[in-house]
Amino acid sequence: METRRDERINRLIQALKRSDKIHLKDAAALLGVSEMTIRRDLNNESGPIVLLGGYVVLEPRSSTASHYLLSDQKTRQVEEKRQAARIAAAMIRPHQTVFFDCGTTTPYIIEALDDELAFTGVCYSLNTFLALQDKPNCRVILSGGEFHASNAIFKPINFQECLSNLCPDIAFFSAAGLHTRHGATCFNLDELPVKHWALSMSQLCVLVVDGSKFGKVRPACMGPLSSFHSIISNEKPAVEFVDYATAENIKLLW
Repeated sequence: METRRDERINRLIQALKRSDKIHLKDAAALLGVSEMTIRRDLNNESGPIVLLGGYVVLEPRSSTASHYLLSDQKTRQVEEKRQAARIAAAMIRPHQTVFFDCGTTTPYIIEALDDELAFTGVCYSLNTFLALQDKPNCRVILSGGEFHASNAIFKPINFQECLSNLCPDIAFFSAAGLHTRHGATCFNLDELPVKHWALSMSQLCVLVVDGSKFGKVRPACMGPLSSFHSIISNEKPAVEFVDYATAENIKLLW
């Protein structure tokens, strides 16, 4: 049987999927308990999270932390992502249906949205779902399916159950690499079915990346850059990308 301590620990683990650390004071506010209670929870016995320097963090030696820290190594450009995300968030209009890709960039788009904005958010990753559920006027649709812990996504088993019934007004995509020849790429093949669905069914497809992704090529191909209507970044890309975007009628925003 799950105890109250177990419930608190699990809630902190879910919160740490969206951030690498949580200040003790913020963790206490999140759970509605005292800081001393959290200290007792974490000091009681070894577990997946620990208290270091006044912050709640994932235990570095745990398997959960290994997955998260791997993701953190791939995406260090936090402020750059936030800059691009703010531009993307300004594109969303009230009552639209919006698809949010997996990764660590898209939650920043959601974070930048006004809490008063009413919209439907469609997602397939745990961290994006957790960000959407914090928006009081958001109707959240999670595709569901087989959970993959390494990148925290749900891979649909049957598209007919959910996604095939949706036509998003706008879709925001993350990518680990952008190349004029090889297109938009990511690390995990498991992500491709949903990404390809969103590319085919969304009325407006937008890539949101930080500047470090330009010129990189990763193993899994999302599609050519011409598949996207817009590319948003925190900085102006190199001239070859500007020329490519002009030739392919892709809107660049930074």
